Amino acid sequence: MKKHCFFFVLFFLVLQTLSSQRRILHQLPNFDKKKYHWGFYLGLNSRDFKVAYKESDFQNTHVSFENETGFNVGLIGDMRLLHNLNLRLEPGLWSNTSTIHFRDQNFIDGTKATTDFAYENAEISSTYLHFPVLLKWSTNRLNNIRPYLIGGLSYDLNFSSKQKNKDDNRTNIFRMRTHNLMYEMGLGIDIYFPFFKFSPSIRGQFAITNELFYDDTNPTNPTSPYTDPIDFLGTSAVFLKFAFE
Repeated sequence: MKKHCFFFVLFFLVLQTLSSQRRILHQLPNFDKKKYHWGFYLGLNSRDFKVAYKESDFQNTHVSFENETGFNVGLIGDMRLLHNLNLRLEPGLWSNTSTIHFRDQNFIDGTKATTDFAYENAEISSTYLHFPVLLKWSTNRLNNIRPYLIGGLSYDLNFSSKQKNKDDNRTNIFRMRTHNLMYEMGLGIDIYFPFFKFSPSIRGQFAITNELFYDDTNPTNPTSPYTDPIDFLGTSAVFLKFAFE
């Protein structure tokens, strides 16, 4: 008798589960069948920098960064390539602010009486045109959600680079390159609503090219303690993106 009751309860639970599944309303059932669709996104970014040093006359130079949270906004163009694979363009604007700190470690340790730096801090206010070309691989849809992985390359145009400025760090002007190449990768989830698809994601962005524009050298100033020790300086950022499609 107990055995029969057990199977009856189990059968009832299975029926309830199947019935519940049937009652789920699939929002936008034909959305992913479109060849093309459009959208926009908003987001937040936290931008840091990766620094690699090289041999120079200023071996005790150390660089660090103090970063503030920035924002990003842009448009989305999506083309379906395969059932689970899409090509995406996500052009947008990024904005953030960082402060770079130059430190002479020998001066800090007290082994040198004076520092090599006339200015020890400089502000980096950056506004980028961010233009990524991405591939998005999605799992099969599960009711009204669909997880995905995304990655690709991006061209970044730094409107605030100061590359053409004739002044440099000797007058407290930190210069960066205007044109940069990055790669990015991330993961997210598509959530289907009656009138739109909401896609939160977390991404990482990393520089391929060196973003540092070196200080000028001349017979009067043959070296620079600010940029001579740096072999590579590039973006290492994490950002949250909230897309509406």
